[in-house]
Amino acid sequence: MYEPRPEHKFTFGLWTVGNVGRDPFGDAVRERLDPVYVVHKLAELGVYGVNLHDEDLIPRGTPPAERDRIVHRFKKALEETGLKVPMVTANLFSDPAFKDGALTSPDPWVRAYALRKSLETMDLGAELGAEIYVVWPGREGAEVEATGKVRKVWGWMREALDFMAAYAEDQGYPYRFALEPKPNEPRGDIYFATVGSFLAFIQTLARPERFGLNPEFAHETMSGLNFVHAVAQVLEAGKLFHIDLNDQRMNRFDQDLRFGSENLKAAFFLVDLLEHSGYEGPRHFDAHALRTEDEEGVWAFAKGCMRTYLILKERAQAFREDPEVRDLLAAYYREDPEAVAYLGPYSRERAEALKRAEFPLEAMRKRGYDLERLDQLVVEYLLGVRG
Repeated sequence: MYEPRPEHKFTFGLWTVGNVGRDPFGDAVRERLDPVYVVHKLAELGVYGVNLHDEDLIPRGTPPAERDRIVHRFKKALEETGLKVPMVTANLFSDPAFKDGALTSPDPWVRAYALRKSLETMDLGAELGAEIYVVWPGREGAEVEATGKVRKVWGWMREALDFMAAYAEDQGYPYRFALEPKPNEPRGDIYFATVGSFLAFIQTLARPERFGLNPEFAHETMSGLNFVHAVAQVLEAGKLFHIDLNDQRMNRFDQDLRFGSENLKAAFFLVDLLEHSGYEGPRHFDAHALRTEDEEGVWAFAKGCMRTYLILKERAQAFREDPEVRDLLAAYYREDPEAVAYLGPYSRERAEALKRAEFPLEAMRKRGYDLERLDQLVVEYLLGVRG
């Protein structure tokens, strides 16, 4: 019952299972995997789709004829396996030209280069059938504030995103743009740090309906925020276009750990939220195997991400169906018709009635909410001793 199938919509990026294990202090420990090989391996594991940056598939500087050959091979592998490409994104962080930003660089030539790279990636994604385009502003940040650039970056980013949305419309591309927040790394401070940053910014765009979010577990967690709350807010706004699943220890560098490997309770509630929210998009694992692993360990990592998600899905369903849990939740959300009558849309009569109301303050102050018992039941389901 924990075997992944395409209908679960699990996806991996070429850069995730293809991660070679390089870090700031050490060289690669694994060989680069051929994207066609990756497609076939993921299909064997029951994966739904594969995502990519432009340079994951087509190395920078590839001549046009070679580019077409690479794309042809990749599309053939997709046809043979049935894998989809739900999402693409441009690499706007690796090129040394982006050292002080891409779409928010102070150099207009750099901004133009980043924009062209984005359009070319949109063309590539459309050729592969992608309908989601992720924008991660990883280099859009600062270590030095003396430039005053912080007053200009919002306009530059707005101009670029509006241009990209208009291009998609002009070309007839169905893209929904998913913006990905992160607080820091590789920059000291990234301008669009949190879910709330981008939710507010979207409303200033020319076509806000085409823009949503791609929140990531590690990005909110590394700054000490509650990822489940962030996702709930994005869902409530109708802006969850894509999601990156992984794990992370708070206050560490961006670890991109196997899903559920550290914050098991948070992963439990995240799966519970996604599975009961009506979200129908991909469950994308933006993570990679530990640097200790060889290729066999890479595929064990990929299996582990999906298996943990499916186990947590089953555990969450059992938890919600537990009679004791249901009784505790019914008591927690108990409604008193007399109190409810004072709530709801404003009216002058309701406001006057609320001001005259007699509140049962003594009972309110003494009430217990049974959260200790409810939380203990969560732990017991996670430990497998109940349900």
